[in-house]
Amino acid sequence: MRPNVDTRILALALARMVDALANSFLVVVLPLYIGSQLVSMPSFVGTTLPLGPVGLPLSTELLIGVVLSLFGFLNSLSQPFTGSLSDRTGRRRVFLLTGLALVAVGSAGYLVFADYGSILVMRALQGIGAAFTIPVTVALVNELSGEDERGGNFGLFNTFRLLGFGTGPLVAGGVVTAGPYSVAGVELSGFDAAFLVAVVGAAVSFVLIVLLIEDPERTDSEAADDISLSVRNPDGSGLDPVFALGVATVVMALSIAMYAPLANVINEHLDQGTFLFSVQFGATVLANVVFQYPIGRLSDRYGRRPFLVGGFVLLLPTTLAQGFVQTPGLMILARFLQGVAVAAVFAPSLALAGDLAKAGQSGSTLSILTMGFGLGVAIGALFSGVLVGFGFAVPFVAATALGAVGLFLVYTQVGETVDADGGGGGGGGGPAPAGG
Repeated sequence: MRPNVDTRILALALARMVDALANSFLVVVLPLYIGSQLVSMPSFVGTTLPLGPVGLPLSTELLIGVVLSLFGFLNSLSQPFTGSLSDRTGRRRVFLLTGLALVAVGSAGYLVFADYGSILVMRALQGIGAAFTIPVTVALVNELSGEDERGGNFGLFNTFRLLGFGTGPLVAGGVVTAGPYSVAGVELSGFDAAFLVAVVGAAVSFVLIVLLIEDPERTDSEAADDISLSVRNPDGSGLDPVFALGVATVVMALSIAMYAPLANVINEHLDQGTFLFSVQFGATVLANVVFQYPIGRLSDRYGRRPFLVGGFVLLLPTTLAQGFVQTPGLMILARFLQGVAVAAVFAPSLALAGDLAKAGQSGSTLSILTMGFGLGVAIGALFSGVLVGFGFAVPFVAATALGAVGLFLVYTQVGETVDADGGGGGGGGGPAPAGG
């Protein structure tokens, strides 16, 4: 295994880190912005939509949830289409630059428009932009990686992405609170400054791609003419392993994403403040940052499957424990170990899908996993918000049950793609024998 890191992979990782930081800024800033007096809200806010005997209160909080969920659903559901289209054309770089441009335009729009409808449009634009960047970026990482370094490269890529995603929310609150600012004689509110950070982040990523990334060369035989999502394994032995991994990824992402919406409930349950909740939330991100790269490299040497199975085995008790721990310290431990479990699953799963991807089909193949992660994050927020009404532990118990389904799929439907000597199997992927 070569210890050197391809500068192109590093450039992609840095670009994704900056982009993730800018996008995660908005996860914190947009709820504050919409909830302020600066945004013109629809006249129906405060009324109730009649739905049978109960009715649905049309609150500001509901409209904030719509904005945040819209990004996730548009982003996730569009990825198979953008990934497949980039496979057909082979123009990875153009797709990536287009997506970053859309994200930048959407971020800049918040500086101009101050009504809810426009904010909804800008967030939708950003979601579509992200759908252009995410599957194409992971496809490039896959195509620029050798068979014996794919896991390590995906681990490095995810580490930088998570650094950006984890840092953004921490900085965003400070940027908003410290405003207003005076820049070259122009007064900027804290919100305006945060939106500008998002614009600059997308612009920096754009420049990095322009300067450092070119489309990998491919022959006519590698052009992707027959691109389709397979649910069944071609040999008829079970589910397609990439599809099975995609379903398992939804479950994994759901398990970690359902924590944030429960902030107030968790703080009351553990009798703690916002700071401890932030530490607990960050513990999962920290574990991912620390373990993604080494686990990815180990999967290049010892195989993908041991880490996938082991990660899901660890995911079950660490998710369940969060519904029953009674002290903030134990919650931090459970969240950290859950982050280790996610790190053990995500980089090896992307690498395994990359091992199985046919020539010229990295975008469509890997988009199944990136879509699964995005869907899991979007569903997780709704999942926890609905189930917590039945009891504090209920969301965690339900997520653990779904995690058991993910473990079953990985164990029975996903085979090994790395040879004993650490070389890529290059296209295997039927289910391995039980326990093998």
